[in-house]
Amino acid sequence: MHRALGGARSVIGGVSMIVLVVARGYSNASTPSAIQPIAVSDAVSRIGSQNFKFDPPTITVPAGTTVTWINRDDSVHTVTSEDGRLASAGLSNGEQFSYRFAVPGTYAYHCALHPHMMARIVVQ
Repeated sequence: MHRALGGARSVIGGVSMIVLVVARGYSNASTPSAIQPIAVSDAVSRIGSQNFKFDPPTITVPAGTTVTWINRDDSVHTVTSEDGRLASAGLSNGEQFSYRFAVPGTYAYHCALHPHMMARIVVQ
């Protein structure tokens, strides 16, 4: 038999399920015990490096998107932005690098080891 934890735990088909509520601030000053849930809405986009190029070479994403690069080549590659904001270590085959783009703009990047590998991300 499971004890209820303030409604946060329930039993479904014999499996315990715990619901996590993330809170930020208070809904109003007169009710300081109120908890406001936050929706997790970060989008995730993936870019592969294969055959010595980034695929896709250009993507457009909304602000707040986390972009993940995955190296699918046998050679080591980096993700290095033209403005220096973005700089991964060398990524071997199967390794990943992620970056969250919070500010709108166009971000050009390349592989520092293979400068002909160029691409860009447009953040709206």
